[in-house]
Amino acid sequence: MTALKKATGDVVFKFEPFVLHVLCRELQDAQLLHSVAIDSGFRNSGITVGRGGKITMAVRSTHCLEVPLSYKGRLMVSEEYIEFLVHVANQKMEENI
Repeated sequence: MTALKKATGDVVFKFEPFVLHVLCRELQDAQLLHSVAIDSGFRNSGITVGRGGKITMAVRSTHCLEVPLSYKGRLMVSEEYIEFLVHVANQKMEENI
């Protein structure tokens, strides 16, 4: 809170979703991993095949959070709300685990 109160610009509270990139030898390996990821709740997962044939499977979570806290140095939310955001972000981290 001390640093936030001293901020002179815009401040955003941001929680990034879990991402795991796996390089696969065969497309069928990537497809199997993709099915497992989707069935496990990682709905933003996908497969990419590069120009050189490199197959990458990305396991991605949907758990993200981005909330503006201050605008031009002016705090726009209460300390209680920031504590709530931290609690929500910690819950999302537990879900990622």
